[in-house]
Order: sequence, then C-alpha cells, then structure tokens
Amino acid sequence: MKDALEAALAGAHPERDVRERLAAYAEMLRERNRHVNLTAARDVESLAAHILDSLSVLPFVREPLIDVGSGGGFPGLPLAIATGWQVTLVESVAKKARFLEEVVVALNVPVRVVCARAEEAGHDPALREAFASATARALASAPAVLELTVPFLRCGGVAAVQRGLFPLEERQAAADAALMLGAAVSGEIVLEASEAGGGGRRILLVTKLTPTAARFPRRSGVPAKRPLCLGNARPREAALD
Repeated sequence: MKDALEAALAGAHPERDVRERLAAYAEMLRERNRHVNLTAARDVESLAAHILDSLSVLPFVREPLIDVGSGGGFPGLPLAIATGWQVTLVESVAKKARFLEEVVVALNVPVRVVCARAEEAGHDPALREAFASATARALASAPAVLELTVPFLRCGGVAAVQRGLFPLEERQAAADAALMLGAAVSGEIVLEASEAGGGGRRILLVTKLTPTAARFPRRSGVPAKRPLCLGNARPREAALD
C-alpha cells in the first residue's frame, strides 16, 4: 500500500524523502481510520487526492501556521511535512488529537497539537494573534470559519480557507464577516481539477488588517450555529467575482 501511495504522490513534491514521508502519513491515516473515523478517504486515490488538495494551499501561506479543525491532519500535516515549518494543529476531538500526536512523533515534524475547541483556543493569549497564516478545511460555513481562524492571525497575516461550492450569499457574508473581524477578503483562487485531485475547489484568502475585537470568537458552538452575517448578506455583486 505504501508503494502505491508513493506512486500516487509522484507529483506532490520534488524531493523523494518528502514524498515517502507523505506516503507514510497517509498509510498511518488509512490504518487508524479502521478504528477511528478520521476521514472519509479509504483508498489510495482518495488519500492522495486529500494530500494534493492540502498542498494546493502552500503558495498562499507562510510560517508560523495554525490549522483549525485538523481532524485527520488535512491540510496542516501535509504542509508541515512538505516544508518543515512550525505548525500548530487545533483539534477538539481527543481521539483525533492523539492520532495527530502519534504522527508528529513518528515522522519527527515540528508540529504542536492543541486539543481544544477553536472558540476556546482563540482566546488563549499564547495563540491569539500569534500566527502569520491560518488554514481550515471542511469545517463550517465561510463566515464561521473566518471567526474561528482570523483571531489567531497577527496583523498582516492571511487565512487560506479551502472551499468547495461557494454560493453568492455565503460570499457576501464572508466579506462582511471579515470586516467585523478586522480583516478583508484579498483574493479567491479557483483550482484546476489536476491541482487539487478534483474539480470545484477554491481557496478564499483573507488578510488581517487590525486586531480582532475581544468578543470574537464567540462561545463554543455559536459561530457554526449563528454564522456572522449569513442570512442577512446585503444584495450586491459578489465581492469575490
């Protein structure tokens, strides 16, 4: 299986050692996924696609990086393996956090795992406004993701938020929510199918401009249940079109 994963990741990175370590991570994920639900990916092609999708964020982020809602490690772990950067993974489910720690030890990557809800971690003085970049993948609506990532960014930092479908109302709400959080939408990258292992993927880029108000993120569960500005987005052209 590991050889097949290495072959599937042939174009993921120019260095063989990195490809081998990415394949080793994917094999650990596949094995543990039999007992703990870490990802819907079960076969070589799906795991490789998730890794390639994670690495598609690389041109838009820098160190230090925080990945919010890491789950089985996407995109934070592939980014750490590919770059050697200092990366912090925030994951609230203890079983998933333990798996991430096992990978960190086994592959000797400079990653810190924080087992906490992002709403709580976002108010930790050691983490708040401490990062140059933040990522999140398959976490919640775009406004909710921004509320959970932007507070971690220092001014000038960038949140790279991976999305699939991105309706007009959600685009408008994301642009308005970013402003409430002291940030602004700075771009949207639409990926070709070959770049991310599948079509319809995009990366929303949001740049932190001023410190985030102390009330954000709101208490646990609220950002996902009541996303900022979603449902009352102003009727205008999409800011990202």
